Amino acid sequence: MRSLHRELTGAVENEAAVHPCAVPRHRMPEATSRLRRLRAWFDASALSDMGPGADRIDWLRIVPFLALHLAVFAVFLVGFSWFAFWTAVATYLLRMFAITGFYHRYFSHKAFRTSRAVQFVFAFLAASSAQRGPLWWAAHHRKHHRLADRPGDPHSPREGFWHSHVAWFLKRRAFATDLSAVPDLARYPELRWLDRYDVVAPTVLAVLLFLLGEMLAHAAPELGTNGWQLLVWGFVVSTVVLFHATFTINSLAHRFGRRRFPTNDDSRNNFLLALITLGEGWHNNHHHYPGAARQGFRWWEFDPTYYLLRLLAALRLIWDLKPLPARLRGA
Repeated sequence: MRSLHRELTGAVENEAAVHPCAVPRHRMPEATSRLRRLRAWFDASALSDMGPGADRIDWLRIVPFLALHLAVFAVFLVGFSWFAFWTAVATYLLRMFAITGFYHRYFSHKAFRTSRAVQFVFAFLAASSAQRGPLWWAAHHRKHHRLADRPGDPHSPREGFWHSHVAWFLKRRAFATDLSAVPDLARYPELRWLDRYDVVAPTVLAVLLFLLGEMLAHAAPELGTNGWQLLVWGFVVSTVVLFHATFTINSLAHRFGRRRFPTNDDSRNNFLLALITLGEGWHNNHHHYPGAARQGFRWWEFDPTYYLLRLLAALRLIWDLKPLPARLRGA
């Protein structure tokens, strides 16, 4: 816990500025900075520069992230129903697949091809997980592969568990999207819009779940649910669990498991992590050959994301899945 305390604390750096108005000099930049950080809740471009304190937690900007965790305790207010529970499971699995199949294997690694429409639909679904936009996600992940577990890696656990699990993306340095890292994606204006207004997708999902719950409360009262219950279970609980399941690949899959391949990083294969992330836990496999659509190299390596991608390919929604080289099949 001490490492977490060190990551999440630190004095705010002094900012000096000269302003012709009568307002005290130290107040104007601070007020402007606060307004920009508040605006960043709705418009990710508001903090396009790192500014002072790039390696410090931006507490004001991350208030929604912290509030979402606190909102989990609302389960004691809204109660439980099996319909709400299975809705939470469904929104978890659907968004996990959108992250693993599209944010990761498609946007970050181009492991297959698809149409512009399907590309946007799954980008929107993944963005509804509140893990930022597709360009931001892919840019940071590509940097991770370039510098895995070396200086410059955004989230190496060599800098501490809490840094790799959560603190790295709460810092100002990690907020901006490096468009130079994703020129192939930045040419799509709809993806840039989704990346800039990344709050839209999770808000839409939350509103739809609330409206569905209210409708069912009147149309199917035997289900025992309502708008607030579906909002809390289907969005809040599901999203927070999804957060930390996804984050384990950064923090735990570089610490615990087996190393089949002698990669230049600490990546490991972990069956339990593969279960909760639909196949992402075969992380050493992935770092050895990141371009393949498949991460479970052996038949028994459970990789549901790959199975679902094969289903989408059969439906002709995606195509040209990059195969695993013959030398690695069953390796």
